[in-house]
Amino acid sequence: MADTKREIERKYEAGPETRLPDLTGVRGVAAVVDQGVAELDAVYYDTEDLRLAAASITLRRRTGGDDAGWHLKLPVSPGTRDEIRAPLEDDVPRSLAALVHARTRGAALVPLVRLRSHRDVRHLVDAEGALLAEASTDTVRAERLAGGDGGTVEWTEIEVELADGGDPAFLDTVHKRLRKKGLKPSGSASKLAKALTDTGWRPAAAPEPDGTAGARILAHLREQADELVTYDAAVRRDLPDSVHRMRVATRRLRSAFRTYRKILDPAATGPVADELKWLARELGVDRDQEVLAERLTARIDALPVTLLLGPVRGRLRAWAGAGRAGSRGRTLAVLDSERYTALLDSLDALLADPPLRPAAGKDATAVLPRAILKDYERLAVRIDRALALPAGHDRDVAMHEARKAAKRARYAAEAAAPVLGKPAKRFVKRVKAVQQVLGDHQDSVVARDTLRDLAIKAYAAGETAFTWGLLYGQEEARAAERERELPKVWAKAVPGKLRRL
Repeated sequence: MADTKREIERKYEAGPETRLPDLTGVRGVAAVVDQGVAELDAVYYDTEDLRLAAASITLRRRTGGDDAGWHLKLPVSPGTRDEIRAPLEDDVPRSLAALVHARTRGAALVPLVRLRSHRDVRHLVDAEGALLAEASTDTVRAERLAGGDGGTVEWTEIEVELADGGDPAFLDTVHKRLRKKGLKPSGSASKLAKALTDTGWRPAAAPEPDGTAGARILAHLREQADELVTYDAAVRRDLPDSVHRMRVATRRLRSAFRTYRKILDPAATGPVADELKWLARELGVDRDQEVLAERLTARIDALPVTLLLGPVRGRLRAWAGAGRAGSRGRTLAVLDSERYTALLDSLDALLADPPLRPAAGKDATAVLPRAILKDYERLAVRIDRALALPAGHDRDVAMHEARKAAKRARYAAEAAAPVLGKPAKRFVKRVKAVQQVLGDHQDSVVARDTLRDLAIKAYAAGETAFTWGLLYGQEEARAAERERELPKVWAKAVPGKLRRL
């Protein structure tokens, strides 16, 4: 079974004769304890075209030291990675291969680089003997096993890794001491990255936007495509909010295809957009279940104990558990499907050879505002339609349609914000407020349907349905409140300076 460790570290360049400076004077460090020397032997795996390395992901099989086994490291932020471990075995563990499936897509993972490190380890401890960080001087010999210029390279580096649960600010304190001693931060994020660079690998550079509408929208699409693939691993690990973030990436891609169809040919983007819609719908099964369970739990927690009649919490837990198990399995099956892999391939192909239309070559500040304003006008029509209807099912449906239009307008402005600046950012903020009102209204509609079902089941089981009816009434009142609030929030959602750009 794989386990996970959050790795927060700093790396520094060092010469062959460099040794770790004395760190006993660093604030909080009571002693530096010699832990001896470890001989580490690691083989790093990747696809032949280095898809993992391009995403700053490392996968290795390491022997020696106290953590021998398979290690998959996924970037979180500069200097921070999640290390997922699996027991030592000959082949790449299936659990780790699944986490990089969105990158490899069936391509074989082959031995790429062998790193042998002579590691001199010191522990930085406080007055109680608790570990603050591990500092090591690593003498490394790297051998390229496949691709590149081949051969070997050698170097020495100093690495300081924060103890589990430690304060990252401590590494800043250590950093100041090491800089005073003349050490420079490493130019490579990992040993593998340095080994690859020194043996001839040069990662492909992303195109620089040139001020045209096409360049800006393509940059946005590439960002969202990368978000989609990055959150694949997070969803598989069942990390909080990961399904939501992945689903948002699919929506932003689809929204950009539709809003900026004068920049990208819809005949080419349409099939990809259809598949993104399918993926968002499948992810929604898991996400919607999660959101609804959180909402109903919060409603129950807010009630006085005297109004909780019958096994309300137990019934909700059983409902949530059953739904979660089914939706979770369905989500993983989707991510393992050939259809999903084909979607990722199609998206990559479209971005590699984008179907640009004449407007793509024009100034972004001239083209993008017009597209955003069209989305705003579409939203205005749907808001007016919803407000004109009497309360009831038809209004609920109309408000849900307005919510989807609000998301599209917001995403359109977000894509253009790096070029249009403050006017677009203000518009995003105002439309987001409209979206939140409409979203809470729709969540109330869905919650009421579920509460009715729970009440029916409780009654059939001989339980009182009082609490479920009470919660239903609260949700009904909440929806009415949002309907009254909408005109005020909508009145502020004016495109403003976007009209004059």
